[in-house]
Amino acid sequence: MEPYPSVKNILLLDSEGKRVAVKYYADDWPTQAAKLAFEKSVFTKTQKTNARTEAEIAMFDGYIVVYKFIQDLHFFVTGGDNENELILATVLQGFFDAVGLILRNNVDKRTALENLDLILLCLDEIIDGGIILETEASVIAGKTTSDSLDGMSSLSEQTISQALATAREHLARSLLK
Repeated sequence: MEPYPSVKNILLLDSEGKRVAVKYYADDWPTQAAKLAFEKSVFTKTQKTNARTEAEIAMFDGYIVVYKFIQDLHFFVTGGDNENELILATVLQGFFDAVGLILRNNVDKRTALENLDLILLCLDEIIDGGIILETEASVIAGKTTSDSLDGMSSLSEQTISQALATAREHLARSLLK
């Protein structure tokens, strides 16, 4: 038993089991071929289930896999067989909800691929080297979008800056009278 909960991988696959975004945090799958084989078998084993309303849990090749689907996207979080399922499910839900926030609830493969950089940043906010850093979706999504904004501003920042600009205009006008 490891001293802290850890995640072996997080997979985001499409409805055919192809990769959208994946991150591995353990050397359990040393080659690309081993990773692809794991993804294919996890996908094949779970695709007939209806994990759309809540997360499902499966034991698989000595791993605990929690997963959830939305539209044509399949989310998976894998942990060791001694990992706490509730913790893995919390990680899955945090990732799932953060992606929903980032994609503004337009969660499908096309939108996910268009925002792949944000989804990968999102994974980095949740897990570092297998160690769980954050599971609160709004925090994950907030850090993810603020990291990537460089020049753009989020909706709330935009409205604040618009309000400040308007206030400056009014102040300037009142001083010029």
